[in-house]
Amino acid sequence: MLLIAIFILAFIFASFVEYWLHRLMHIFPHFGRDIVPHYEHHRENTANGMLLEFKDYSMVLPLSFLSFFISVPVGISFFLGSLVYAAFSAYAHQLQHENPIKCVWLKMPVHYVHHKYNQWEHNFGLAVDWWDKLFGTYQAVDWLTEKELENSDRGYWQIKW
Repeated sequence: MLLIAIFILAFIFASFVEYWLHRLMHIFPHFGRDIVPHYEHHRENTANGMLLEFKDYSMVLPLSFLSFFISVPVGISFFLGSLVYAAFSAYAHQLQHENPIKCVWLKMPVHYVHHKYNQWEHNFGLAVDWWDKLFGTYQAVDWLTEKELENSDRGYWQIKW
C-alpha cells in the first residue's frame, strides 16, 4: 500500500514540476532555452510527436533517483510514478495539439487553450489543470468551435508518434 501511495505521490509531484517548469519558461523567457525550444513551440503551435515529447519530459527523471536513498522499493515506485506521468504528459501534450476534444479527463484542454488564445500568463498545465486552479492561473474560456469538432471522429491513438 505504501508503494502505491509513493507511486501516486511521484505522479502528482511530476505534474507539479511540469507546471512550474512551463510557467518559468513564461516568466523568464531564456529559462531552458537550450533544452526546450519553447518559443519555437509557441510560434509553430505544433508538437514533436509523442515519443519525442516523452524524451523531453523524461529529462527530469534523474531527480527521481534520489528516492533510492530511502530504499530500493521506494525508489522504484517513485521512478515508475514519474515515468508514467512523463508518458501521460507527452501523450496529453500531443493530443491537445492534434485533437483536443479527446482530452476527456479535462473540462477544458488547458494547454490547447494556452496556445489557441496566446495565454502567456494562464493555463500552464500540459496534462492536468490542478496546479493552474490552485495557483490562480486557470482561465476558463469557451474553446469548443467547429475547428475542434473537425477531428472528433479520429481515435484517441491517432496522433503523431
